[in-house]
Amino acid sequence: MPSPSSHQHPPSRALVAGTVSFYLVAALAMVMANKWVLNTTDTPLFFLLAQLVIAVVLFLFAHMAGLLQLPLQLDMQVCKGLIPMVGLNVVGLSFSNYTLKYVDASFYQVARGMVLPFTVGTSFFLLHARPSLRILAACAVVTTGFFVGVFLDGTEVSLVGVTFGVLSSMITAVHSVVIKKSLDVVHGSALHLSWYTNLLSAVVLAPILVLVGELPGVMKLLFGPNESAPGEMSTLSTFVMGSIITGVFGFLMSVASLMSIKVTSPITHMVSSAVRGVAASMLGYWLFHDTITNGRASSIAIILLGSIWYTWIKHIESQAAKPHYEPVALDDMEEGKSRPENGHAHRHSQVRDARD
Repeated sequence: MPSPSSHQHPPSRALVAGTVSFYLVAALAMVMANKWVLNTTDTPLFFLLAQLVIAVVLFLFAHMAGLLQLPLQLDMQVCKGLIPMVGLNVVGLSFSNYTLKYVDASFYQVARGMVLPFTVGTSFFLLHARPSLRILAACAVVTTGFFVGVFLDGTEVSLVGVTFGVLSSMITAVHSVVIKKSLDVVHGSALHLSWYTNLLSAVVLAPILVLVGELPGVMKLLFGPNESAPGEMSTLSTFVMGSIITGVFGFLMSVASLMSIKVTSPITHMVSSAVRGVAASMLGYWLFHDTITNGRASSIAIILLGSIWYTWIKHIESQAAKPHYEPVALDDMEEGKSRPENGHAHRHSQVRDARD
């Protein structure tokens, strides 16, 4: 008797195009808005806190409007069980913001270029998922692209920014494993996991930004004189606008992911990933006057080619193991998967990756 998935029909081209375009635009908007704000403020953690608070407020509005059902009465046992998840989320997003503060927008993809190799390594050591030789070769290509960008770029690169990028990449890789365990704490509800994670991350981050010494910068931002050039948007207005843009896009991506939007093929996403990488570099050059040397362009190209090759390999391997049609979640394709195993975990991971 054929399985239910064999009777599923591919979604319409309009849905595929709309879904991929939304994630493409949202990811670019969040990176550029983050960089826009971080260029004008010395409070990257306060900026992250503002994003989390906006997401929490939007979740509450959606709950009051009947669009979502949230557990407003917090379960302390659930909160305790989510400590590893919340800790990784706060540290990972903080490091990601620090990375973007210290490196150019066009170099951000290079600084965080080790996410794929670290993810494969983490899956091997923690989940005992043995990668094929072709997967290891694709990771080697991505790693080569990272080192080309860091050491052969020909321009001065912030060692602090690169260090934060590598650390945030490692945390992103571990985060995908922790998500699976955290889902058990909330009885498999990705919606509840997103709600708890955003809310608890905001609560945890508030005292941390005081401990790291951002409070004077926050007071200066809120009550100090405007230091922007005449005719330009004020520093505070830039901060507020950037927070709203990134907070709203982050929330919308959460909702879109939780609706289990499916697309037909990882090949579509391979193209969109390449477009996103090139577009991020071009926007960085156009908006922030980034310098794009031959070394940097080569590094981005190598990382993209390695990532596309990895996605293609995972697609071929999955097709060989499961030849009939099965819809693919967009976020699964970010990890190079072509079947929706652990779908809730990867849907939540997609939202975080876009924020990163």
